[in-house]
Amino acid sequence: CIRDSINAEYGGLVHPHRIPPGLLTRMPTFCKIIKNKAYFSRYQVKYRRRREGKTDYAARRKMIVQDKNKYNAPKYRLVVRFTNKDIICQIMYSKIAGDVCMCAAYSHELPRYGIKQGLTNYAAAYATGLLVARRCLSQIGLADKYVGVEKPNGEHVLTKLPEDEEDYPRPFKVLLDVGLARTTTGARVFAAMKGASDGGIFVPHKPSRLVGYDSEKNKFDPAVLRKYIFGGHVAAYMQLLKTKNPEKYAKQFSQYVKDNIQADQIEKIYAAAHEAIRKDPKRVPAQPREKYVPKVPKLKKLTYRQKKARVFKKLSAMAAQVPQD
Repeated sequence: CIRDSINAEYGGLVHPHRIPPGLLTRMPTFCKIIKNKAYFSRYQVKYRRRREGKTDYAARRKMIVQDKNKYNAPKYRLVVRFTNKDIICQIMYSKIAGDVCMCAAYSHELPRYGIKQGLTNYAAAYATGLLVARRCLSQIGLADKYVGVEKPNGEHVLTKLPEDEEDYPRPFKVLLDVGLARTTTGARVFAAMKGASDGGIFVPHKPSRLVGYDSEKNKFDPAVLRKYIFGGHVAAYMQLLKTKNPEKYAKQFSQYVKDNIQADQIEKIYAAAHEAIRKDPKRVPAQPREKYVPKVPKLKKLTYRQKKARVFKKLSAMAAQVPQD
């Protein structure tokens, strides 16, 4: 049919090897996809979590594969995940049977340390990373040997082995696992990584993805990162919104208004929380919930004999009410 359309346009027969230049770009493309028995017999179903779009197995394979000459030593990962209302930081390592969680921290634990609002922002992600680092080091007995950065100033500092110490344990090393999150500059996953790094865990990284890095100038500004760590960006937006749109401020920062928290108090709240986390990073067991008692008690299901007896009782009562002549 393609040759017929060419012949009709040029008024005669055209040899297939002498098609005018430029005509092929205007010709429609015909591509027939054949999915026959041979195709389906060789089709391999992907892993379930790949089909669900939950796991990047190429990235996971690089993070969990260990060298054979390291004799099955675990390869630890700092797993950071975000939900709508929570931040999850876990120290994981993999086995053949599945992943093992060594330590975990959640942003819903931060109200215990004084942070009761904004549990998913940049500053909360940093505090959650700091919490999981101090908790993990306390668990393995390295909390006193690697204290990290006690007063964060935004500088890029990696946890290293002291040079002047002999027979000193090496720092606990983990690799950042972001899952399917977009690794853009300023993303909150890197705030959790920075918190874990300042907490005394060795997380190999560069400052190129932290807040304050300018990709055009190839320059990192620690002052900007420090501002975000202590919630300075939230305070600045609170002041701006309060002056320009008080109604929106009252709606968006309703929890801050309810607890009577002003913009100039936010930095002190996060600084106090960092000190409290370092003082007591241990996990507090959750209190058991009270047993739910329904308002209307659920009726117990009757057996066949009980149903028969119940019907017989009703019929007997009805028969007794009928007047006898």
